[in-house]
Parts: sequence; structure tokens; C-alpha cells
Amino acid sequence: MNIKILTPEYVVFEGEVSSVLLPGKNGEFHIMKNHAGIVSSLIGGKVKLFVNSIDEAYAKNLTKENEKDSVFSYPIKSGVVEFNHNKGIILCE
Repeated sequence: MNIKILTPEYVVFEGEVSSVLLPGKNGEFHIMKNHAGIVSSLIGGKVKLFVNSIDEAYAKNLTKENEKDSVFSYPIKSGVVEFNHNKGIILCE
């Protein structure tokens, strides 16, 4: 599935991921391939991307969570996510 993370200043990440873990008001929630359409607000925390590989252009924006798995994170203060038809946009600050 394709995920795009945007801030007012730049594109943090755009690419294929296996899944994404997001900080929601009622706790973290996981979006995986073929997830039902959703629009949700996000609170401060980490957006975690589960990927096979990452483009060098976006690697500088993300923190690798551990050496064993391909999990990268990006800290946010707040935001909103829209996901539908295996495409998601995360607008955050």
C-alpha cells in the first residue's frame, strides 16, 4: 500500500509500506493492506512505517527503530490521516 507523510514544509515520506502504526486519541492503531476507509485525527507521538526498503531521499527524515526489522518512525505533534483503497495521506506537524 502507498503512504505519503506531509508537513507544511515538505514531503517526509512517500512510498510502499507493509503497514503503518499511528498515534490516535484513543491509543495507537495499525493500518494494514486492504484496511477499510478511514479518516482520523492524530495526537502527538510516532508514526511508524513497516517497510521492506526505503528511498535514500526520505531516509534522512526518519529514524530507524531497530536493526533487525525495517521499522522507521517520524515524530509528530498532531495531524490527520485519510486512508482509502490502499492509499493513505498523513498530514502532520
